[in-house]
Amino acid sequence: MATTTRKSRKSADAAPKQDVYQVITDRIVELLEQGTAPWHQPWDTLGVALSMSTSKHYRGINALLLQMTGLAKGYGSPWWGTYKQISERGGQVRKGEKGTQVVLWKPLAVEDKDNPGEQKQIWMLRTYTVFNAEQVDGDLGLPEVGARPQNDAIAECEAALAVYYATGPKLHFGGDVAGYIPSRDEVRMPERNQFHSSERYYGAWFHESVHSTGHATRLDRAGIVEGHSFGDELYSKEELVAELGAAFLAGHTGIATQTLPSSASYLQSWIKVLQGDKKLVVQAAAQAQKAVDMILGGTAKVETSPDEEGAKPALVAA
Repeated sequence: MATTTRKSRKSADAAPKQDVYQVITDRIVELLEQGTAPWHQPWDTLGVALSMSTSKHYRGINALLLQMTGLAKGYGSPWWGTYKQISERGGQVRKGEKGTQVVLWKPLAVEDKDNPGEQKQIWMLRTYTVFNAEQVDGDLGLPEVGARPQNDAIAECEAALAVYYATGPKLHFGGDVAGYIPSRDEVRMPERNQFHSSERYYGAWFHESVHSTGHATRLDRAGIVEGHSFGDELYSKEELVAELGAAFLAGHTGIATQTLPSSASYLQSWIKVLQGDKKLVVQAAAQAQKAVDMILGGTAKVETSPDEEGAKPALVAA
């Protein structure tokens, strides 16, 4: 990823790492004591699915079906079309790509049995298959949807992650989901310009990177390697570790001023799930420190066997 130079910023780099961790932990606890605003997702999704044939949004159940499919598959484009529509635009659906079924109610004129010789209109449910633009080769000539901010890369943040990702988890950019997939050992991130600021982008990337350190070949953390469900205790504690680690990395790279309020808000949302015990922040900090030390030290991963074909991954929440 290209890196542009930004104006130098003061950071906590000058202090020993453990001091930085303590300063950040203390500041987060202070923010929690003061109260936090509700957490909001720091990036914009790519919107409701659009039809290649009409340029209009899909409606009803089709909008939901296509949005959920796009999120699950990590598609970055809102455009969907049938095989014929794609071919007419000069595109070609790639071999092996699977389409998504949507439904359409069509009027049909039939004989009215109660009134011989007359017709009445009934509605027939038809299904048809569409493909996302990211499943297609060739230029479809589709317009850009929505202006996005131009967020610059931050050199300090790029440098903090570069060594780790050289030997660490796989990395995928695109789509509307930020998450870590343990079964694939893969971090997924929306594009930088979908975020409300560069700092929020790196904060989210730091968070998912900390999740990835819990893989069985790295720190073997229970919240990643053991089975759990959304919102249960293991899941919730893993979220504390990931967000604290993200805050530590933000302090290391000098962007904490912009990201700490959001981190405190996110942590508060999970502390509530864990019955409001703010001491959990301090307890989770020890695991977060190990994770951050691994990321900054670029500890190499141990290769594992690939997933079975067709295995369905589960995302660790962003």
